[in-house]
Amino acid sequence: DTSKFLSFVLRHKPEAIGIVLDREGWADIDKLILCAQKAGKRLTRALLDTVVATSDKKRFSYSSDGRCIRAVQGHSTSQVAISFAEKTPPQFLYHGTASRFLDEIKKQGLIAGERHYVHLSADEATARKVGARHGSPVILTVKAQEMAKRGIPFWQAENGVWLTSTVAVEFLEW
Repeated sequence: DTSKFLSFVLRHKPEAIGIVLDREGWADIDKLILCAQKAGKRLTRALLDTVVATSDKKRFSYSSDGRCIRAVQGHSTSQVAISFAEKTPPQFLYHGTASRFLDEIKKQGLIAGERHYVHLSADEATARKVGARHGSPVILTVKAQEMAKRGIPFWQAENGVWLTSTVAVEFLEW
């Protein structure tokens, strides 16, 4: 599926098809299409338009001139370091995970793992959907405003996902 392919190359492995992303995650659309086709993946501007317009999570966006595309957040590739503007979070944010990860989270809190940031949701329903992708969902409440008051920065991606570097156990409610 096109969305999964784009997530793979624009978030994690651009080198898999021979493209280079700039520091903000942008890929030239013409080069992306050409490299995808050389790698045996059917990709057209019309397919990109459909994915950008219909992605329920608004995972991808076009540059203002329409010549480039990027994944909004979720990167693990070292090519990308999007400079999000710091933002004050609401009192609470939410993190959806699977119950099988709870023991580890209780030891070390939430860590970014291979991604650049921990991803948080503004509402429990979205967090539940995220957690359900990995098994039986568990929703953790993050004391975001308390973290911010202690100087821990937060950012918000253009699709509404909240980002932070880590969440210590003391800021989690089970």
